[in-house]
Amino acid sequence: MAGIERPGPLYQQVAAAIRQGIADGEFPPGTPLPSEAQLIERYEVSRPTVRNAIAALRSEGLIEVRHGKGSFVKGMPTPPLTIERTITRAGKTFTPGHTSWEQPHEPTVYRTETTNTTGPLLEISEGEALFGVDRVLIDPATGARALHRVLIPFATAENVPSLADAPDTALEEIYTALTAGGHKLTWSETVRARMPQADERNALELPDATPVIHTMRVTHGTDHQPLILEELRASGSQAQLSYRITAESPRALRAVHS
Repeated sequence: MAGIERPGPLYQQVAAAIRQGIADGEFPPGTPLPSEAQLIERYEVSRPTVRNAIAALRSEGLIEVRHGKGSFVKGMPTPPLTIERTITRAGKTFTPGHTSWEQPHEPTVYRTETTNTTGPLLEISEGEALFGVDRVLIDPATGARALHRVLIPFATAENVPSLADAPDTALEEIYTALTAGGHKLTWSETVRARMPQADERNALELPDATPVIHTMRVTHGTDHQPLILEELRASGSQAQLSYRITAESPRALRAVHS
């Protein structure tokens, strides 16, 4: 295999390539990895780069080093934390899946603008004014950390005065306020995995070469109008997401996409 060409430090690139090989079954659990010399030749890198990559994968629990025998694949561990992404409702009360998480700090409230990523999701132009609310969340059972952000367009806040006065209102109370404003709420969500930025890596206390799971959930109101945008970022090695899937009637789907 030729040398790899991806963003990030070289040892992280090698670690990512080996990690992908483990996920794809190229390196099955219980089998030895290629030798240092073979990895150096395969990825066209130096011995210190290979050793740093192996050290990163060992810290993630993907491989173990057996004295005198080399590095062996332990397999992809099951994340210790399942984040429920389902929203439940009882009467006027909404319950998002992560309400049991602790907040070590008060939320940070600020004013910001839509970007070329958030604007299309909210169906408004880039540069439109938003309230932003950032929270650090900690799962009390595992200690896993997550970053939660809510972006509220000024237009939404103007129609729901309580949001303009207190953008850092708890998420379930935001849903209640939007419903009281006459909206029948629905949600759409996208999920992707990516390498973290430096501030995310520090805030989430991630080991080197660990990806983040990044979700972006839009709350829709009447006529599928986007009202707010939520982002959740968590460690890809510590967390997995869980959803409840229901079948919608063709009529409901046509209404959503019309």
